[in-house]
Amino acid sequence: MTTAIAPAETAAPLAALLPTRKGVAWQVGPVPQGIRAGASMARLVQGERVLDVVELDGRIEVYVDRQDRVADGPDVVITETGPDPVAELAGRLLRVVLPRLEREAASVTLHAHGRDQVIVDGAQHLNEVGFSLIDHGAHVDPVGHTNGVGLTWTAPNGAEWGVWAITDSGALSLSYEGPVSGLYGLLPVVLPTADGREPADVGTAFTRHLTDSFPQLRPLNADEVEFGGYEDPKGWIVLPAKDEPTDQADDSRRVVAEFSNLGVDLLLTAVTHLV
Repeated sequence: MTTAIAPAETAAPLAALLPTRKGVAWQVGPVPQGIRAGASMARLVQGERVLDVVELDGRIEVYVDRQDRVADGPDVVITETGPDPVAELAGRLLRVVLPRLEREAASVTLHAHGRDQVIVDGAQHLNEVGFSLIDHGAHVDPVGHTNGVGLTWTAPNGAEWGVWAITDSGALSLSYEGPVSGLYGLLPVVLPTADGREPADVGTAFTRHLTDSFPQLRPLNADEVEFGGYEDPKGWIVLPAKDEPTDQADDSRRVVAEFSNLGVDLLLTAVTHLV
């Protein structure tokens, strides 16, 4: 008989930073068997989703418990050198790991039940975000989309937002048109940590206005910045028209933006910045 290992100290504060889904919060418990001998470990469970948290000396690892296969390595690794390693860990789970699980589930559903079921599942994810937006005061309207379905709403600052369930991918995306300042709350949620990056003294006044505050953004050309990698959220922010001047910038400049590769959990965490 295997002895359960006591929960790690990281688990409870980490669970508190991950959103409730359909009324179900993450629960903390012991790991029934050890992944790392002698390490402090805990298991986070939310429905069918299971995360094992392993604490080593100066290092935290998280493994997704996939019942169909044995993990060949951790899904997330951080060293405890930052000011708030638990928040950093939660950010990586929200930006990368949990959306990956949704894409994996969509792929399984597509092969087992077909495209129509993926669309139904995507609409259910969209409803979760929509109800959260309504709870925070937004008036949302369902709309069709060439690649799926979506919801649109108008923020108090006049900005137009949209959230879209993209068919076949299991991912959600956001669209935005409004003053650039309306993105300042969202960007720290979807961007990776700055990791010591310094603003690049390149580009135009418009691009530098953004990269000075968010060095994770990359100038793409005179009127556009972008961010993102293979599995991270991706996005771009651009002026609405090519003939708009790029030698001036302030928080009121109107922009168009799109953010893709987003998971439901990340959007639920970001809802307060979307209304």
